[in-house]
Amino acid sequence: MNKKWEINRTDEEKVKEIENKYHINNLLAKILVNRGITTEKNIKEFLNPTRKDFYNPYLMPDMEKAVERILKAIEDKEKVLIYGDYDVDGITSVTVLKSFLEERGLNVDEYIPNRLDEGYGLNKPAVEKIANEKYTLMITVDCGISAIEEVKYANDLGLEIIITDHHEPGERLPEAIAIVDAKRKDSKYSFRNLAGVGVVFKLIQAISEKIALEEKEYLKYLDIVCIGTISDIVPLVDENRVIVKLGLKLVEQTRNIGLKTILQLSGYQKIDSTTISFGIAPRINACGRMGHQEEALKLFLSTNKEEVTQLAEKLNEYNRQRQEKERQIFSEALEKIKKKSINEDRIMVIDGENWHHGVIGIVASKITEMYFKPSILLCFEGDEGKGSGRSIPGFDLHEALTRCDESLEKFGGHSMAIGLSVKKDKLEDLRKKLDDIAKEKQIDKIVPILKIDAQVELKDINMQIVESLKQLEPFGEENKVPLFVFKNLKIDSIRALSEGKHIKLTLKQGNQNLINAMGFNLGELTNDYRIGDKVDVVGSLEINKFNGEESIQILLKDMMKSI
Repeated sequence: MNKKWEINRTDEEKVKEIENKYHINNLLAKILVNRGITTEKNIKEFLNPTRKDFYNPYLMPDMEKAVERILKAIEDKEKVLIYGDYDVDGITSVTVLKSFLEERGLNVDEYIPNRLDEGYGLNKPAVEKIANEKYTLMITVDCGISAIEEVKYANDLGLEIIITDHHEPGERLPEAIAIVDAKRKDSKYSFRNLAGVGVVFKLIQAISEKIALEEKEYLKYLDIVCIGTISDIVPLVDENRVIVKLGLKLVEQTRNIGLKTILQLSGYQKIDSTTISFGIAPRINACGRMGHQEEALKLFLSTNKEEVTQLAEKLNEYNRQRQEKERQIFSEALEKIKKKSINEDRIMVIDGENWHHGVIGIVASKITEMYFKPSILLCFEGDEGKGSGRSIPGFDLHEALTRCDESLEKFGGHSMAIGLSVKKDKLEDLRKKLDDIAKEKQIDKIVPILKIDAQVELKDINMQIVESLKQLEPFGEENKVPLFVFKNLKIDSIRALSEGKHIKLTLKQGNQNLINAMGFNLGELTNDYRIGDKVDVVGSLEINKFNGEESIQILLKDMMKSI
């Protein structure tokens, strides 16, 4: 698929000023300028964030009300329950709030809905059960902002609700005693994009400040907050960057034996955002996806090493089962796409039966990545279909669904990822409406864009410069690994690896400069290029360690013949 290369236009005067003032190399200064990090405050916070960079939690809506109500519950030793979600963000949110409140002397129970039986968020049967068990206060984490009917039902049953959430609110808010969400329209908080566990962190910070606890009493949870923040794929900028940068340092020396054990099992040697995203998050998420969400929570809360070891091994097994289900659904979905020519649709809606609800979101992500089109996968059981959708940059799938309200039973999410339910007799109507919206939005004109930080000459790259780029970590949403374009390189060698799946090259600029390049899942390029061809390549820079030797390598993202 053709990709559009966009090279940043850099303010060279600003680059030179930052390079001289902060004694950093030209390439690092260029990336900071390109990403809008140019003021003294921004540069300091970005490169070296500290605990002093956290915002005032009381600027968040209803924070004062939430804190006062929780302190009353602590003082009166009320029966309190935390209602969470089954993904990593939800599990870590429950872990942090439950642990913090129990250290304050309040016994707290928790409820996490079963993904397969109950779905996401509050539901009336669960609310009724909780009220019947005589809880007086329920605190939601990572959910609740859209639960208008469920909160009303709780109120009618005499159960008070505090909502902490980070999802987009609708036009109406639930009638809870406090709704702490930085995305509220009346929010004065400086940063909108905290994860659910980030909102919980602000809540325990606010409680700590109110009762004059030492900072360490809430900061010590940053390892768990960091895990949830990275896993929820929120933008790793601003306050999220502070959370993750400081949190990763705590992860390295975590006292949470569940986290420590699963880190060891993941096999990753280095603790960074990649380790969390690909080593930790899938194992925790697998519990919720396969309907065993309580075991992921137990892993973080248990202090029994033997129990933790058993739980970690179970998580590994659930993850293996998840991968197997994923492969099966992916294969069946591709077959349906092929048979029905669904790939010709502007938005791909693929339905099936007996697909595992917990896995179809991952498959939707893979299909969207493969075809660069929004995709929705639906699993029908009888007349009702439940599913997940994923979008592409430049198309707001959540906004599109708001215009298809009459065709849907229920939906939620955000611009890039949604969950929904639909009746079978409304499916074709939904397909047509989505196609009309996609046509109106000219989705056909959206192409994948590679945002390139700078054009670089091989002669200007050395080990020290590549090492300095680590100061930009942790990488994630809105702080991607920097990409560079290298022009007029000569292919010195080229070969396919792993039965044609990947490509490995050596590239030359002039007579002196030779560099290795590795392109994962780009093996088909070996059919288009030969030794001696002049090429332009886009990729990131990394230090490759092999047999005790270190060398600079380009991690290839795209390649074209030089003009």
